[in-house]
Amino acid sequence: MSLSQHVAVITSDEQALIVASDLAEDFKRDSALRDRERRLPHPELEAFSRSGLWGISVPKEYGGAGVSNVTLAKVIALIAEADASLGQIPQNHFYALEVLRVNGSEAQKQRLYAEVLAGRRFGNALAELGTKTAHDRTTRLSRDGNAPGYRIDGRKFYATGAIYAQRIPTSVVDEYGVQQLAFVPADAQGLSVIDDWSGFGQRTTGSGSVLFENVAVDEADVVPFQSAFERPTPVGPLAQILHAAIDTGIARAAYEDALRFVRTKTRPWIDSGNDKATDDPLTIKSFGHLSIRLHATEALLERAGEFLDRAQAETNADTVAAASIAVAEVRALSTEISLAAGSTLFELAGSQATLAEHGLDRHWRNARVHTLHDPVRWKYHAVGNYYLNQQNPPLRGTI
Repeated sequence: MSLSQHVAVITSDEQALIVASDLAEDFKRDSALRDRERRLPHPELEAFSRSGLWGISVPKEYGGAGVSNVTLAKVIALIAEADASLGQIPQNHFYALEVLRVNGSEAQKQRLYAEVLAGRRFGNALAELGTKTAHDRTTRLSRDGNAPGYRIDGRKFYATGAIYAQRIPTSVVDEYGVQQLAFVPADAQGLSVIDDWSGFGQRTTGSGSVLFENVAVDEADVVPFQSAFERPTPVGPLAQILHAAIDTGIARAAYEDALRFVRTKTRPWIDSGNDKATDDPLTIKSFGHLSIRLHATEALLERAGEFLDRAQAETNADTVAAASIAVAEVRALSTEISLAAGSTLFELAGSQATLAEHGLDRHWRNARVHTLHDPVRWKYHAVGNYYLNQQNPPLRGTI
């Protein structure tokens, strides 16, 4: 977006939640249509940016609202409930801002935070196909001859949000084998964003490829990255709570659509002996089961935000481990409830709910694709190992 366009500056947690609620109402209106036609949400993202919500995690001392992680997670859940793709697109934007907060220089913070408050969106180019670890990655940062800057060569995938971004934070390995995060301008010569995302869910996240062919990057735009995981920092749990918020929003959307459909369209099963589906005792029981798990997830999401707030305020091995485990707990449950709500919707609503005109299949498809980000089975392992054996989880972004 043009920096000349007016961008609101949100100043409080309360204002952030009000703005997010209002935007969610607008985003929900055509979410099924955007999914069905894979209509990339450019107009919606412009409104999203102008709202000021992309700047709410900027610390107060740099002009932002510095909202709590409880609020940040609720904002993402609200947007994801309206449109799961729109909820995911800013995930790596906020992740990059946390890396900047813990590892950036004062000059980098001043400049990049100001860009965000002016409406710039950060995408991501972190992952590569066919590599196991960051050190296996082939995207390289090399010195630009005798010039002060660098050059980047490589290819990334799962680059959520890159197609919509003004900067693309890119994980690169330098000449010493150390991982850095380069905040590359999206219009840099030699940088190509390729819209080749074909996932059956999260269809409009733009999670395709980014190609770097001898792309110049200023030294001032390179922030240490590897060191964020060589010491206890809140970077990992911050990334994970946003994923949990996305899944929680998807679960809430599926649950609300199930309620609406059963109340207005579903016929009762003949053996229930009832005239309305809402009086079917087994349907009632199933909604009770969904409700309890959804409310538990939402409560755990808020709890995880509180743990993460403490880890940011007083960062050490104990607070970061506690935050990571609290976030792992909600990630485990949000994964399961998002899938269960999307699937149980059809079981309770009946065959009519499968018609393409309703677009209800998007909830399960979105949940199934997004929850593959990292395996929930390892969340349970990390949580169990923490409580049983007093073992802190590993320092990385996937626990």
